[in-house]
Amino acid sequence: MAASKRERENARKRQAKWEERQARARERRRRVFTIVALVAALALVGGGSLVAGLAGSGAPETAETPAADGCPAGATAARTGGSLPNPSAAEDRTWTATLDLCVDGVQSEVVVELDGAKAPQAVASFVSLARQGYFDGTQCHRLTTTGIYVLQCGDPTATGTGGPGYQFGPIENAPKDGVYPAGTLAMARRGNDAESMGSQFFLVYQESTIPSDTAGGYTVFGTVTSGLDVVQAVADAGTADGAPDGSPVNPVIIEGVETP
Repeated sequence: MAASKRERENARKRQAKWEERQARARERRRRVFTIVALVAALALVGGGSLVAGLAGSGAPETAETPAADGCPAGATAARTGGSLPNPSAAEDRTWTATLDLCVDGVQSEVVVELDGAKAPQAVASFVSLARQGYFDGTQCHRLTTTGIYVLQCGDPTATGTGGPGYQFGPIENAPKDGVYPAGTLAMARRGNDAESMGSQFFLVYQESTIPSDTAGGYTVFGTVTSGLDVVQAVADAGTADGAPDGSPVNPVIIEGVETP
């Protein structure tokens, strides 16, 4: 097959896959907004008031741009993620989740296995947020390339301060030696605060030693099973300002997270 023909075929496949992802994302948002409307109606009928975060994301939809024209614009608005689910929702089992990414205009996937037995609260929260479409359109806001080697995501405001409207703890399944192998999926939190986990998580693309603080280590709730090369490529390109810690020079947008 000639190079130009092959490129057109690859572009067609990327476009078709992008359209399929967007259709799934729209359906997730439709379900969430339907629930929000229903809860609001019930609250009005009962004479009560709505508390922020009861039924999931109420954030506006982000711009949708086909793959041929680059990635969709990253979200910058705060959104809520409903109520903190019970850890039992992790079902004491292994889950598979696919992060549909757009990296510098190219569609990619990172597949992870989630350990619901060893990190039930983190897995229950992550799966709940994914199914609500909470991560859709969010931008991975932090890349660290010296000392520790991680890509941090899950903040809809892309500032490092956003969250789902709830926090949880304690820390689960942290390595006792402080070593996080390549492919580790772990929860971010504030320093010295074991009860400050929310929606932000990080992907370790190269083995990193992250010392414990007064709160302990970091919750490890999954492992990358494919697509770690995608994260490594983002790291290889570096940060936007060339510093060892900052936003990636190649924007990484999570178009959606698929769970069973």
